[in-house]
Amino acid sequence: MSEATQAALDARYAQVTGALRQRLLAFVTAAFTQSGSYRDADAEAFIDQVLPVVLGVQQQMGAVTDAYLAQTLATMFGGAAAPAGVELADDLRGTPPETVYRRPFVTVWTALSQGKDMTSAVREGQNRLTSIASTDLQLARTHATRQALGRDGRVRFYRRVLRGSFNCALCTIASTQRYHKERLMPIHPGCDCGVRPLAGDANPGQVINPRLLEAAHNAVAKGTGESDRGGRLPDYRDIIIDRQHGELGTLMALRRHEFTGPQDIPGQ
Repeated sequence: MSEATQAALDARYAQVTGALRQRLLAFVTAAFTQSGSYRDADAEAFIDQVLPVVLGVQQQMGAVTDAYLAQTLATMFGGAAAPAGVELADDLRGTPPETVYRRPFVTVWTALSQGKDMTSAVREGQNRLTSIASTDLQLARTHATRQALGRDGRVRFYRRVLRGSFNCALCTIASTQRYHKERLMPIHPGCDCGVRPLAGDANPGQVINPRLLEAAHNAVAKGTGESDRGGRLPDYRDIIIDRQHGELGTLMALRRHEFTGPQDIPGQ
């Protein structure tokens, strides 16, 4: 398969999934900003309004990802592109989505209890909502990817594909590595990385793009004063590590990041 063909597939997939994401964020944001006084009844009405749409778009994200991977595999190995379908649970986090989409209101209530004005409190709640919704779409993508690649015996490894004009250092460095298909793709809130299967079952080695890895470490060093320019695995883990988050699964994170437990979430 030519790089131009794969690039065209990647671009179309990014366009479709990006549009899904933008439409969903616009919808949930509009619904949230029209929530009246942000009391309990408003939270319940908001959940009733947005949750069916959120769950529907998650399923769309799964179907589009399945179709993209089927087309990619067909282009790589020949044959017809035949997506077999994926089954995505509503609670991709392992937490009822009704609980998750109540949290932006909890954020508003917490901000007000801290003496912040309503405008600031609603802004904080809206920021949490957009993070939740975009992360849920990325979870739909990763779960669909795992299912689609898991049923194809011709592929053992995949790589992350960066999206958009700006990418964090975590995703940039991760995109230079190869991953086993059995692993759910690590994410972080706001991540929009895609995936690309690697042809064949031969192990290409841990680092598949040393030039980009070096450039990323240079950027990290410039911004933080330290980096592992050689990309050796022990030092690499000091820059990017996998942490197990109770709801989201594997996350990409700097070592200094910590996660709260259920007892640290107000109102849960």
